[in-house]
Amino acid sequence: MRRSYLTEPLVMLATVLQWLILSIFTGALVGTGCSLFLRILFATADRTYTAPLWLQMSLLPIGGLLNGLLLYYGKRQNRTGLKDSVIIAVNDQNGKLPWRTLWIKPIATLITLGCGGSAGKEGPCSHLGASIASGIGELLHLNPELRRRLVACGVSAGFASVFGTPIAGAIYGVEMLAIGRIRHNFLFPAIVAGVTSYEVSRFWGVPYPHIDVSFAGNFTELLFLKTVMIGILCGVVAWVFIELLHGTTRQFTRLRTHFSIWPPLMPFIGGIVLALLLFVIPNDYMGLSIPLMDRALAGQPMPYVGFLWKALLVAITLGSGFYGGLITEQFVMGAVAGGAFAHLFGVPPELGAAVGLCAVVAAASNTPIAAILMGVELFGGDSLLYVSGAAIAAYLIVGHRSVYPEQQIAATKTSWMTSRADVLVSQEKVRLSGELVRWWHDRRHPGTPYPEEPPEDKL
Repeated sequence: MRRSYLTEPLVMLATVLQWLILSIFTGALVGTGCSLFLRILFATADRTYTAPLWLQMSLLPIGGLLNGLLLYYGKRQNRTGLKDSVIIAVNDQNGKLPWRTLWIKPIATLITLGCGGSAGKEGPCSHLGASIASGIGELLHLNPELRRRLVACGVSAGFASVFGTPIAGAIYGVEMLAIGRIRHNFLFPAIVAGVTSYEVSRFWGVPYPHIDVSFAGNFTELLFLKTVMIGILCGVVAWVFIELLHGTTRQFTRLRTHFSIWPPLMPFIGGIVLALLLFVIPNDYMGLSIPLMDRALAGQPMPYVGFLWKALLVAITLGSGFYGGLITEQFVMGAVAGGAFAHLFGVPPELGAAVGLCAVVAAASNTPIAAILMGVELFGGDSLLYVSGAAIAAYLIVGHRSVYPEQQIAATKTSWMTSRADVLVSQEKVRLSGELVRWWHDRRHPGTPYPEEPPEDKL
């Protein structure tokens, strides 16, 4: 039977219409839910900066205990056997998430940031968006593939609502699923959902700050290379942050196991540690630290170890059991580090802070394309060339590690290394490729057969 030439265009048109309806509906619901969360957050977070020291130190352990109790008892309501990770939901659970625990992470984040814990605000929004999308998929009885795409839409819509960067947020929700792979059939639904969520959030009065960093002027190769060098250093910053985050998590887990500590007490202990650190670390590194980032983007001097203070506080906050996001904190670390390192290369500090902000996000989350687009949406089109070089350099320098342990490795970042495909980054050890090892062996031992190859006289 001869196929009509109109079959494919009609199917594609139907696909576009299908995802316009699903994505707009999902984006509107996610934008409304995230707007409600953000309005509450803005009214409660970062109030501890001006509080007396004794009150700041008291709130952290109390907030830790409340976090521990909430997460411990709240998650017992999940009797589905499903994990509440948005990455695992898309990659391994056919777009399914436990619905009854939807409220836990947003409330836990409000407690974390309300008491001065160092974490981000986007984590609960991405989870809220994914959960809403998952519920829509179940309600409409969509097949597993459509549910996966719809959940990715929800994640993208959540990110777009938080940062006011609809395209970058949409790409982030797709790119974060795996290192080295972007599913292009997710892009259209994600972008439509992201733009819708952003517009709905603006309708509900969510404020988005205007960042005034000028990249205007004649492009020079020298300045481009200088921003690449800043990107390399920011890749090291991301490497330090990831190792601190996962290392601190392991140490708190060992502490709990060794002394048989009741799990809800772990964030309480973390809160005590954070309270003691207030004696040596300025309190503007606590909480979201948005004012600190704003000062860096305004070109004010930043300390070289500033990013380390922020990384340490985030690692203790999240590693001990508080809940919160990670991207906002990457913004802060990147801006502080970029502003500090800019002086090493004669780059304006505000430009270095802007480049560093995008570079750390590209590296720590393994989302270079989203980070580049984020730079364009935040700082304008003139930033594209500078942000691109820094973001890709940082993405390569950080290697095959991630702030998201559930992220998969779809492809290695260099042909000199190899790994199994679609294995969690936390479970896979990337190895040197056989060709590189063989080349190095032949250089060091010319004429000696490679050990894995049997000698020719035995063939």
